[in-house]
Amino acid sequence: MAGLEVLVIMHELETAVEVGIGDTTAADNGRRRFLKLAGIAGLSAVPVIGIPALLRDDDFTAHGQDGEDASADPNRRIRQWTMIIDLRSCDGCQSQGTAPRCTTACIEGHFAPEPMEWIQVFEQELAGGGTQFIPTPCLQCQNPPCVNVCPVGATFSTPEGVVLIDQERCIGCRICMAACPYDRRFFNWGDPPIPPEALLADYSPDTQTPAIKGTVMKCDMCPDMARAGTLPYCAQGCPNDAIYYGDLEEDIATNGRHVVQVSRFLSENQAYQLKEHLGTKPRVHYIPGHGEAVGRDPYTEGREPTEWPWIRRAEGAATWTR
Repeated sequence: MAGLEVLVIMHELETAVEVGIGDTTAADNGRRRFLKLAGIAGLSAVPVIGIPALLRDDDFTAHGQDGEDASADPNRRIRQWTMIIDLRSCDGCQSQGTAPRCTTACIEGHFAPEPMEWIQVFEQELAGGGTQFIPTPCLQCQNPPCVNVCPVGATFSTPEGVVLIDQERCIGCRICMAACPYDRRFFNWGDPPIPPEALLADYSPDTQTPAIKGTVMKCDMCPDMARAGTLPYCAQGCPNDAIYYGDLEEDIATNGRHVVQVSRFLSENQAYQLKEHLGTKPRVHYIPGHGEAVGRDPYTEGREPTEWPWIRRAEGAATWTR
């Protein structure tokens, strides 16, 4: 499909939502037309820049931290963010000769203190020998053990399905860390090094910047970036476009280059969730693979160690210990 035709249809979709909030027929028709022309029914690809207009939050509610009440306008919908990681395209950045770029981009974007890896790339053995790489962010559980045990409500689930932490409320008891079956929470034992640019940030649970001593931090799934029309740092940093970010409400996701229909993409590729037998209901899905789509031999083991590139700019980072 021609790029101009995509833009025209995307504009029609936005217009349909803007003028037809009370009557979703126009928006639904536009959405079906886009999916049909984009070839999503056959999982063909459409090049996009950033995040599709259909996933921007112009006509959707935010997560409600500012007191916005979704019930005030019953015609407004709430995003249901999700992430899909295509392991067929993940080679642990072996082909790049670098540390995993998803991890590096997340560290750089969030100023995550060393040794925090909010999205950590694990190398796991395969049943027949060899290994695969599994990028692991917070799984954004819909039945989150961490939320269930927090004694002060510092960690909470938003209506968008994202689990956040309010460090200004966190008392550092670390019960949530013990409850997380994925080991995806990290604790600031001391005064974390903070680069000058992070000191200018207005603190928000959406971004967790700057870091605060004695509090728990983790991947926040970057909903603030999605609302601004860009993909999370990890998806932007992946050189192989292995990370898709999307909305279950609209049933579409993108890696910045391709748009897919989430339900078909998951079903037709036998997607799975980590430790799904625990009943935590993660929002992060995986498509099985070992990097074969980018030419990786599963017997080529090892990856470069993670780096904290912003550390050089932070006062006291050279002597930082947890």
